[in-house]
Amino acid sequence: MAEDKTRPGTIALNKKARHDYFIEERLEAGVALQGWEVKALRAGRLQLKEGYILLKEGEAYLFGAHISPLSTTSTHVVADPTRLRKLLLHRRQIDSLVGAVDRKGHTIVPLAMYWKNGKAKLEIGLARGKKQHDKRTDSRDRDWQREKGRLLKQRR
Repeated sequence: MAEDKTRPGTIALNKKARHDYFIEERLEAGVALQGWEVKALRAGRLQLKEGYILLKEGEAYLFGAHISPLSTTSTHVVADPTRLRKLLLHRRQIDSLVGAVDRKGHTIVPLAMYWKNGKAKLEIGLARGKKQHDKRTDSRDRDWQREKGRLLKQRR
């Protein structure tokens, strides 16, 4: 679950994806959910860190995301926290994702889940993996920006 929410309606962020990948393209996808999952999302019980997107048989699925069931969930429903969840995308979008993954070697990762007009939406990113030296460079740049801000603040 994400503690710091950048925009209203944000359920969870995947900060690890931004650390491990260069995000080249972003898409918004609907998610086919069960009733208990919607209730759990309203309570903010989602973890996207280990989730990723699978493309098989012309469909896109969210795999590995963990939605913790509430204790008040109905007793006749068997809650599987890490079940495969179908993503709702247009055919053209799925075809372009398949092409990018097959030809260019990209990965598709979930970036954030949020509410939009009462429906849960998943922001997915077409990503290219970072090497270790890229991660170190990003960390160094981030530290320098933070230090520069401190120095400028002291001068005022």
